[in-house]
Amino acid sequence: MMKMVMDTRDQRGASAIEFAIVLPVLVALLFGIIELSILFYDKAVITNAGREGARAGIAFAPTPLDDAGIAAVVNTYCSSNLITFGSATAAATAVSRGGSGSSGDPLTVTVNYPYEFLVLPNFVTALTGPVNLQAVTVMRME
Repeated sequence: MMKMVMDTRDQRGASAIEFAIVLPVLVALLFGIIELSILFYDKAVITNAGREGARAGIAFAPTPLDDAGIAAVVNTYCSSNLITFGSATAAATAVSRGGSGSSGDPLTVTVNYPYEFLVLPNFVTALTGPVNLQAVTVMRME
């Protein structure tokens, strides 16, 4: 019976070439995971900012906040909690009141935030543009 002997001299450098082929895919996957994690975190932040603004708007203490006051609460929350590597874009806040603004009437706070990709900005933004994140909160006046 004949034994086959593999010549390892022909295999030198194969693992380096395989690594060079796989590395860009792994790096792109890693940065994609990081980017989506930041996007979902920022979505949670604007959702919480809308809740904070709505909560501040429905409470009568001693007078309810006006629309500018609610927007200030939302922007303060966003500016201290959003993840941005550079200049932060302010969240656009829209407030609508149902009825006469008395107890039991709904207050709707809508927060829009244009999310620009942070880790791979030029590549992804050129393909998709900024992603508009939106959070809507409805609470009843107290």
